[in-house]
Amino acid sequence: MAAVFGCPQLPPSVLTAAMFGCPKITPPRMNLIDFIVFLVFTGGIVLYGCSFFDKKASSKDFTTAGKSIPGWVVGMSIFSTYVSSISYLGNPGKSYAGDWNPFVFGLSIPIASYFAAKYFVPFYRTGGSVSAYSFLEDRFGAWARFYASACYLLTQIARMGSILFLLAMPMNILMGWDLRTVIVVTSIAIIVYSMLGGMKAVIWTEAIQGFILIGGALVCLGVLLFSMPEGPMQTFRIGFSTLDEFGRSKFSLGSFELFDLRHSTFWVCLIYGIFINLQNYGIDQNYVQRYHTAKTEREAKHAALFGGWLFIPVSAVFFLIGTALFAYYQVMPDPQVDAFNAANKPDYVFPYFMVNVLPTGLTGLLIASVFAAGMSTVATSVTSCSTIILTDYWTRLRRKVHRPGHTHDDGVGDREHLIVLKVSSVVIGTLGIIVALALVNVDSILDAWWKLSSIFSGGMLGLFLLGYMAKRVKNIHALLGVICGFAVIAWISAWKWLGLPDPGLHEYLAIVLGTMTIFLVGFFLALVFHKKS
Repeated sequence: MAAVFGCPQLPPSVLTAAMFGCPKITPPRMNLIDFIVFLVFTGGIVLYGCSFFDKKASSKDFTTAGKSIPGWVVGMSIFSTYVSSISYLGNPGKSYAGDWNPFVFGLSIPIASYFAAKYFVPFYRTGGSVSAYSFLEDRFGAWARFYASACYLLTQIARMGSILFLLAMPMNILMGWDLRTVIVVTSIAIIVYSMLGGMKAVIWTEAIQGFILIGGALVCLGVLLFSMPEGPMQTFRIGFSTLDEFGRSKFSLGSFELFDLRHSTFWVCLIYGIFINLQNYGIDQNYVQRYHTAKTEREAKHAALFGGWLFIPVSAVFFLIGTALFAYYQVMPDPQVDAFNAANKPDYVFPYFMVNVLPTGLTGLLIASVFAAGMSTVATSVTSCSTIILTDYWTRLRRKVHRPGHTHDDGVGDREHLIVLKVSSVVIGTLGIIVALALVNVDSILDAWWKLSSIFSGGMLGLFLLGYMAKRVKNIHALLGVICGFAVIAWISAWKWLGLPDPGLHEYLAIVLGTMTIFLVGFFLALVFHKKS
């Protein structure tokens, strides 16, 4: 994509921007003290995660932490899963370049967390499997479980790739390190402690990382607001007075046009958020697995509510950081930031501010908090995906592994399961690295992630709701519903590639209409054939 001011898009390393005639971008060097702070926090997290390694741990300890985690820790873990590098850098980048329209996504979380506490947590806690998709096999057969779990694996790999890129980007700007090298090295560290400590290591490290990232974000926002020449209120005056072509300010939540389904309006983002978050809480292995780790059902319910509600104010902080960055560089222009703007790289502005404006020591803390956000989410994806590979694929293909008289969790069988879990962690982490390397030239990682999640999620929420709410629906009805739903998703998401007519809908609505199609087609077929019989 051509740059706004005639310069081509920046290549993977901003160091080479000058070669193309753009304003020269010379990445600053991180202060030694900041670098030490960064290494202490990041290295400490990795070592802390590795400390949970236990030679006597079983596969159940690896996947559910022995149901021994306090509710507040599980809640912080759910929150940290939401707040990835996509939130930490992508959200400020969106509000810096545009407005607060993506913030609407978070406003839908209370709806999803309510349903989680009331319905999903009791449903899964009383179930016999740690897999979120065993229920689908019970209702519709093996194909439904394989379909949903495959969609989940694809979604998580895409998410990991997006997060790993955003996690590596600050070090590219601050140290001049190659993006690809940072992605690979960081991924290896995450895979190691996830593989050694299992779910217990992931949840406890996420809880600590949650506190680090909240503290880092608040400190950065405070510095931004109080660095304005006329005080904090100047940020809000500039934000409200800066209008786009439609007359909306930097704090706008988007157009409230009810029937505009082509653009990212308030209603499109809200509906998209409701469906995505219901899917997260209702059928996402990341969340379902956490329900099993809490000590009691009551604590699991509180964890679901706490983790979801905490995300809203913290998300607001991230968007306010982006608006404050815009205001800051309006009153104190910087040629380096102008170069980022010209190259359509708004995600680079926040990390650039960290190293140029923040006091010594705080820069290292902020970069550590970005890493904390990314590492926690990637570790979660690695562990949950390896669990799915074991429960939904390996054990189903190896039903005769155990000798007669041996239980599922003892002897050779359980040792084999642990090996599968750890090998799967390495494989999934490697695939995430490959996706991250492929995303190096993408303009907006947040946009890329939202589009990929709509495609790969496949409307599997519709299949779950069909099995949970529509008792008369049979196997064939659900299968036909999934086929129709997938066709709708493909049409909305890839109509250009497939040579189909323009649906006139925003890509975010793919999961919404895919979910509705699966549910309505399956329910209608069940109703019709029930009457005929």
